[in-house]
Amino acid sequence: MSQLFSPYSLRGMRLRNRTVVAPMCQYSSIEGLANDWHLVHLGRFAMGGFGLVILEATGVTAKGRITYGDLGIWSDDHVPGLQRITKFLHAQGAAAGIQLAHAGRKASSPVPWRSEVPEDPQARAAIGYEEWVTQAPSALAHSPSYAMPEALDAAGMDEVKDAFVAAARRADAAGFDTVEVHAAHGYLLNQFLSPLANQRTDEFGGPLENRMRFPLDVIGAVRAAWPQDKPLIVRISASDNHPQGWTLEDSIVFAQRMKALGVDMVHCSTGGFDGGRIKAAPLYQVPFAKGVREGADIPTMAVGLITTAQDAEAVIAEGEADLVALARGALDDPNWPVHARHALVSNSEAYALWPDQARDRMRDFDRALGRNG
Repeated sequence: MSQLFSPYSLRGMRLRNRTVVAPMCQYSSIEGLANDWHLVHLGRFAMGGFGLVILEATGVTAKGRITYGDLGIWSDDHVPGLQRITKFLHAQGAAAGIQLAHAGRKASSPVPWRSEVPEDPQARAAIGYEEWVTQAPSALAHSPSYAMPEALDAAGMDEVKDAFVAAARRADAAGFDTVEVHAAHGYLLNQFLSPLANQRTDEFGGPLENRMRFPLDVIGAVRAAWPQDKPLIVRISASDNHPQGWTLEDSIVFAQRMKALGVDMVHCSTGGFDGGRIKAAPLYQVPFAKGVREGADIPTMAVGLITTAQDAEAVIAEGEADLVALARGALDDPNWPVHARHALVSNSEAYALWPDQARDRMRDFDRALGRNG
């Protein structure tokens, strides 16, 4: 039996299989509101058979967005659009997750395909253009191309933590099965963790224990606000891939502390800081998921150029991670799970993931072409 297509449970969330769509920013929102693009973009992955679909980095505050086009969850006005998405995902058999995020000093960035912003105020309003002063643990820019941020004081840190808590409650109201706290890719919580960005001299800077303090405060507060029967996931950069940066060994300590707070799974990515170097290749981040899983004795999600059904199956079967996540691979093939199931399952169950509206047609299609049995 395929391990990749076996069910998996975390607290009260039961997944039909071990495949996940990782968060992918779409930069297609105005004032943080979800729209038809988000519904169709995400809905196709549920129709394609994924077990869990996680929405993009969603700003817990307006200042926490990576760009002015990001989704938001800082207001009750955001809930109805998100609820529309969760209902559709559930109707197609997928669980729904949302990544709660604050970009810190990497916020207020341009939308990637819109390097030039129109001068006309009406044209700016039509795309929801905004810019703002960013926030960070220290007044230190991410790189020369980024603006100088303001260092958060105690009151500002409390506001951020409260915003994460309020966002978690809204996510529950919108029907999400899990939330993923974003502590990766050089964004705010990752900035507190990494010595590359955190140069504070108070109790939130310096040694590892201090640098973990604020992210753990936020994560603990979210866990307390999030329903006990729903799992909490945290995404980390397991390594900065930088000689003076955060390491896998640091991640294991952090994961142990998160586990004690009630975190259920660690989603292991890497990088996010200027000067970090790692060569992308198939399965290049899987060892980090394995290292955290074994070192901290906590379930993990692996991500990073997991492209073939056989490789994904091996990650699960060999105990390197508990779930496998695709991002660009899912964009390339939103039906990746149904195709992977065909590759791994040769009996009549090979078609089980196809939606009712497509299953018989696809079976007949394959028979006519003489493939898949």
